[in-house]
Amino acid sequence: MTALVMLCVFLPMLAAVPAFFMGKKHLLRDGFSILVTLTVLVAAVALAMGQTEGATAPLLTMTFARSGFQAVYAVVAAFMWFCAALLSPQYFKGHHHLGRYHAFFLLTLGATMGVFLSADLITTFIFFEIMSFASYTWVVQEQDPEAMSAGKTYLTIAVLGGMVLLMGLFLLYDVTGTLVVADLSAAVAAAGKSPKLYIAAFCMLVGFGAKAGLFPLHIWLPRAHPVAPAPASALLSGVLTKTGVFGMLLITANILVEDHVWGYALLVLGAITMVLGAVIAVFSTNLKRTLACSSLSQIGFITVGVSMIALLGEENALAANGTVLYMLNHSLVKLVLFLCAGAIYAGAHTLDINRLRGYGRGKPAIAVPFFLGACSLAGIPGMAGYLSKTLVHESLVEYAHHAGTFITAIEWLFLLSGGLTAAYMLKLFITIFVEKPTADTPVAHHKLSPLSAAALILAAVALPVLGVLPHRLAEKLSHVMLPFVGGHESHHAVHYFAFVNLKGVLISLGIGVAVYLMVIRRLLTKQQRDRRIHYNPLEGRFSLEENVYKPLFRGAVWGLGAVCSLFDRVTDAAIKAGLFLLTVVCRLFNDLTDLLVLAANKTVFRPAKDPHEPHERRYAYALGRLYGRATKQDANRFGEVFVRVAETIAKTTRRLSGNFSFALLMTCFGICVILLIILFAGTK
Repeated sequence: MTALVMLCVFLPMLAAVPAFFMGKKHLLRDGFSILVTLTVLVAAVALAMGQTEGATAPLLTMTFARSGFQAVYAVVAAFMWFCAALLSPQYFKGHHHLGRYHAFFLLTLGATMGVFLSADLITTFIFFEIMSFASYTWVVQEQDPEAMSAGKTYLTIAVLGGMVLLMGLFLLYDVTGTLVVADLSAAVAAAGKSPKLYIAAFCMLVGFGAKAGLFPLHIWLPRAHPVAPAPASALLSGVLTKTGVFGMLLITANILVEDHVWGYALLVLGAITMVLGAVIAVFSTNLKRTLACSSLSQIGFITVGVSMIALLGEENALAANGTVLYMLNHSLVKLVLFLCAGAIYAGAHTLDINRLRGYGRGKPAIAVPFFLGACSLAGIPGMAGYLSKTLVHESLVEYAHHAGTFITAIEWLFLLSGGLTAAYMLKLFITIFVEKPTADTPVAHHKLSPLSAAALILAAVALPVLGVLPHRLAEKLSHVMLPFVGGHESHHAVHYFAFVNLKGVLISLGIGVAVYLMVIRRLLTKQQRDRRIHYNPLEGRFSLEENVYKPLFRGAVWGLGAVCSLFDRVTDAAIKAGLFLLTVVCRLFNDLTDLLVLAANKTVFRPAKDPHEPHERRYAYALGRLYGRATKQDANRFGEVFVRVAETIAKTTRRLSGNFSFALLMTCFGICVILLIILFAGTK
């Protein structure tokens, strides 16, 4: 098993390197891609027919498993890649950057196989992210403004979904202590259901639902599919969206088993997605955009089936069989329809259905596969799509007996959406393959190549084969996949072609014909010159991305900027206030310290005085002490002597200055001095 897993997962990833460097060697590069995809297909078939149920293979710290569902979808994915590789040489004739396309074509194949064959959620996440980033190059392959804008939307949703998914995995591990898929049910039962478990599950739903195209994270799907090359669109719609459904089934069967909160959440989201995609497809006038919106609607149908697996519990046999068959049917149908769209675009170089009017007349190699795909998508009896729609519808009818009006309303939305599916597929087929060409209709200058014809035939032939052999083939495939999705065995056989089961599809087809005749032909067409054309009166008016998400994002950015600016200003003000307060406190402490020091100096710590130093004549005392030290005698004694001498001189001076005779004496002394000066001056 390990060798087969390596072939399925790592061979195409390694082969991407030489495919890139083959560059403009068209024959070698195209042949190499076909050979690699064929090898992977053979390995997937061998893996499906080999080991026992539940076998695992550890490899490079990752673990892989081969359950019935995983093995079947590995074969489906490899088959779809092989058919897309067969159509690619003719479709990409004259295109650019083909080395890059083929490299990421193979890289995405390996990552997708890694998702479907993973045995633990970390391995699932690793390959899920590789797949998301590798498939981004498909969306921007043409590198025109529309493709780059769609690629930005695709990458944004992929990154946000991946981040939220990873957060959910962290929470799940915190609750259960394991991310191994086979151990989750027991771990959840031991831990019990808690708010954290629900948060983890709904975070995972955001990640997986974003890839599936589930409302409200569907905005990438109607934009990415029309701009991507047709072979890539077939894989984006037919396989990559199923990796998201794969994740929802993991949660339903292993984490929130038979949980009604989870079931009703999926039911509401699925019903909205189902109706929304069908309505947009009815209005669309672009071939690939119509098919892309159809994919959105069909993901809603499948999600309703997943919800019924949870809600019906042990009675979920119809829902489980119908869901896995719906996934299988949708993968094959979208492979057929997008490959036909690619063949049409390769010859007409336009996707506008008004310009393609009558283009398919006389081209049975395209018309027949397209017709089979359209019939299967609309649920025509005898096609695989009829089986899956019947089973999911009957599961709704069965649950409506217990749940009442709400489920009955969902059932009627289911029938209405089925009718809208028939209406827009009828519009496409009649416009392109039945109506007469006009002057604007392109003329094909080449026919389908043998490889392209083989791709269309291989993709289309499985639909009626599964449809006419429901018990011998379709049910056997669905029974193999039941354990993985938490399905139970049916207690009775389903009579698909009994009137009670045909009634639902007949109602849907009646609604579809009425919508086509009364709405599409009358209200959604207008006269232009000498003919009536289809038009979309809602074009660009109700874009969830432009009208809701982008304004919300800009508002969130503005709000975050305002909050950050407010915090910045508050922080600056707080810092300034803190510095001012700190300055005041420091100054207060500084002045208080000075006051305390001064008070201490004046009281407790007042400087001590020399007991021998007199209060007066201190200079005489100091001079005496200095003389005593200089003569190396008693300094204090000489200080006292000098003080007494100074006091004697002071007393004598006071006495003399106070006598009149002293004043006369001083006067005489002054006169004598003056006379001496005069005499001295006269002699000269």
